[in-house]
Amino acid sequence: MAISSQTLDIMGERQSGQDVRTQNVMACQAVANIVKSSLGPVGLDKMLVDDIGDVTITNDGATILKMLEVEHPAAKVLVELAELQDREVGDGTTSVVIIAAELLKRANDLVRNKIHPTSIISGYRLAMREACKYVEEKLSVKVDKLGKDSLINCAKTSMSSKLINIDSDLFATLVVDAVQAVKTTNNRGEVKYPIKGINILKAHGKSAKESYLLNGYALNTGRAAQGMPTRVAPARIACIDFNLQKTKMQMGVQVLVSDPRELEKIRQREADITKERIEKLLKAGANVILTTKGIDDMALKYFVEAGAIAVRRVRKEDLRHVAKATGATQVLTFADMEGEETFDSSLLGYADEVVEEHLADDDVILVKGTKTTSAVSLILRGANDFMLDEMERSLHDAICIVKRVLESNMVVAGGGAVEAALSVYLEYLATTLGSREQLAIAEFAESLLIIPKVLAVNAAKDATELVSKLRAYHHTAQTKADKQHLSGMGLELSKGTIRNNLEAGVLEPSMSKVKIIQFATEAAITILRIDDMIKLIKDEREDGAE
Repeated sequence: MAISSQTLDIMGERQSGQDVRTQNVMACQAVANIVKSSLGPVGLDKMLVDDIGDVTITNDGATILKMLEVEHPAAKVLVELAELQDREVGDGTTSVVIIAAELLKRANDLVRNKIHPTSIISGYRLAMREACKYVEEKLSVKVDKLGKDSLINCAKTSMSSKLINIDSDLFATLVVDAVQAVKTTNNRGEVKYPIKGINILKAHGKSAKESYLLNGYALNTGRAAQGMPTRVAPARIACIDFNLQKTKMQMGVQVLVSDPRELEKIRQREADITKERIEKLLKAGANVILTTKGIDDMALKYFVEAGAIAVRRVRKEDLRHVAKATGATQVLTFADMEGEETFDSSLLGYADEVVEEHLADDDVILVKGTKTTSAVSLILRGANDFMLDEMERSLHDAICIVKRVLESNMVVAGGGAVEAALSVYLEYLATTLGSREQLAIAEFAESLLIIPKVLAVNAAKDATELVSKLRAYHHTAQTKADKQHLSGMGLELSKGTIRNNLEAGVLEPSMSKVKIIQFATEAAITILRIDDMIKLIKDEREDGAE
């Protein structure tokens, strides 16, 4: 059959070429503009109100973007980009979105000037590789030279743009202590910092200054009954994941009773099954029982008599962490291979003590002196929920940053220093190339300057002048052999001057910068490759109704 040359009848609209590009770039700019003003130590916060009226006040780029309902498909790429940065590094979510949007904007201008997208993409890729290499070889400093102070400074830099900036001395120390407390060495001899072992508990009241670090894993629930002891030492902990209530038949199981006297026996047996289970637990030596489900009053009686602490409705996640820290095994059922119910003492976890303490208006259970890894809890105090939530987000970023510094041991200067240095370096690199990538690399170099520019604008300083000065310093550092120490020059935003940020202690892990450049470039390339968008219209007719 000969195909007629008429256009295909597509149920939808098709946009191609420059229209799509412009539209995509506009959408990404719009997203970046939302988070732009929250960058830096003087960045402003955003208040997001969702469809049911819940309020979130935050400065964290990933959180802001996650809560926005982004419609445009290209802008969604940026939202995913921020989430990726959050997962991989934990901080730098705002910067990565701003750089990606700027790269796109400049690429779009190049395409308008008749440069093919493929050339731009290969130029960007080359620039990205060179930039990452330069950061790792020339701009990074090993942490060993700087000591514990550098960790505290990295945490402070991460917090500088957040709500807790005022008390950053206190919080930075808390964060560094917490991360160092969960240090473990795996089988291959690598030192790891599993930051999931840091539990953050939020309690109302008092001021943020009264937040503190607790040695032990805190569970945000109290004992199941008042008659239980408040302290058990040494503790042998059973972590179970089923009900300790009167056993009921499973759904769909029918019991037909012909003799009413049998009924009482069935009831009695139901109660006895639970009793037997509890006796097995206690016989194995457990004196702390944590369960994710319920324990009814009848069952509590046995625990009170045995002088054990039982805690019900523990969050699954908490149970997992406690099990890992104490060496316990989570038990889903007592049934063994023979169909009998058994509980072996090897399934128990050990801790020096388990105590119940009163914290703010709540009771919390603390598991102290755990067997395998040490678990710590950060207890945050603050005026209200919004503040506590934002404190938790800020601490999460800082904890991730400290972990990255400890694991990679390399830091770079913050405050726009890296971006300015790369911009100068890449601009020079572009002039040495005789290929068509030259223009793309020059634009890449320009794009990186968006970070110091936005930092200066947010601080209400003259961005043009500051960035020019900054670049002059970095040019000197890169061209004169005796001036290499100037490569740490960055912005001092409270006074609006340039200073050596390496010495001033404004530090970030170099991994964070490298990932920002890689992710931002990849995202920009992904969106730049699009030159056609076909939006299909939903078929209004019902399926089957021909």
